[in-house]
Amino acid sequence: MSIGNLTKKTILSQANEAKKAAKSLSLLSSKEKNEALQKIADEIEKEASFILQENKKDLKIGRERHYDDAFMDRLALSEARILSIATSLREVTQLHDPVGDIIEEWNLDNGLHVKNIQVPLGVIGMIYEARPNVTVDATGLALKSGNAIVLKGGSSALYSNKALVSVIHQALVQTSIPTEAVQFIATADREITEQLFTMHHYIDVLIPRGGRSLIETVVKKATIPVLETGVGNVHMYIDEHADVKKVISIVVNAKTDRPAVCNALETLLINKTWFQRNKELLFSELKKCNITIHGDQVVTHHLPEALTATETDWAEEYLSLDLAIKIIGNVEEAIEHIDSYGTKHSEAIITEDPQVAKQFMQEVDAAAVYHNASTRFTDGGALGFGAEIGISTQKLHARGPMGLPALTTSKLCLSGNGQIR
Repeated sequence: MSIGNLTKKTILSQANEAKKAAKSLSLLSSKEKNEALQKIADEIEKEASFILQENKKDLKIGRERHYDDAFMDRLALSEARILSIATSLREVTQLHDPVGDIIEEWNLDNGLHVKNIQVPLGVIGMIYEARPNVTVDATGLALKSGNAIVLKGGSSALYSNKALVSVIHQALVQTSIPTEAVQFIATADREITEQLFTMHHYIDVLIPRGGRSLIETVVKKATIPVLETGVGNVHMYIDEHADVKKVISIVVNAKTDRPAVCNALETLLINKTWFQRNKELLFSELKKCNITIHGDQVVTHHLPEALTATETDWAEEYLSLDLAIKIIGNVEEAIEHIDSYGTKHSEAIITEDPQVAKQFMQEVDAAAVYHNASTRFTDGGALGFGAEIGISTQKLHARGPMGLPALTTSKLCLSGNGQIR
């Protein structure tokens, strides 16, 4: 099935095809699904030149539209990134397939046997921005967990996503998985896209992955279940008893390793006693990394070149080499600040005091809470899940990086010999 044909179909017919495909997909064995993912990975590597050629078109448009560096980084593909995409897909083939697992089983007094088993959700609607790798990551996880998927990527990555889905379809033709199991909505028309939000007869769950505006739009307008992936206004609290070497290493990594991703550090909360002892070293290290500091009055007093932080800065997900810094008195103030401005994604404390660490980790409400480690580990691959379909910041069904188990639900299967009630 070509991308050209897909663009001529209505979103309704695409969703209907996905629903039909999900039926047959749910019956496939783990071996058949893994073989299909391996075939997709092989095809992606084989067609790397074509994919990069199409990605260049998106990058050219991005430069003409003056997208910022962080956005362009998320949009850009390279040979190394394509290899990483294929590798992540192969890693998914090595993961345990949860479909068919017996969660629990028991016998009732009347002899009725009950099994609670894991089954696919059905059809996943994936709405995302900028990152072409999500096209493959989401497809791989959906197919491995027995789900069909309807993909709606951002218009900024249209050429890249069309190329990737075309390659996926080329691979699926050679497998047991019908090409209709992977649908791509090749339009920039928001009104057409928003039809997806209300198609509860065809779509079982929506997963938005992107900026605050996208996620809020989907949550507000959808009439079908949404697995909400939140933005990452990530905080790190440096306690009075924090080791200086650990602070420098962890802060630099969390902020600069990949500043354009959702688990990157955005706000640094520093105990005033630690700050007085170590401010010169900290500022020196941040300056070496070309980090732009947005500081409170204490910070700007000691570092005049720092920008004055406003209320907006405390709530900002910069996705760049900008960092908000606030000087506070204790861990209680850190927790209070995070409660006010956090997005329940990833939060961290650096301290050698186990009691303070325990208090922070117990009281902070987030999908991932760290002690003496970088927040960059809030990632499906880093945590051993393989590619992730998103990081959930809600509390129902799934929380944190969502791998295969998050894309299944349960079904009660009851066997009897004529029991009635």
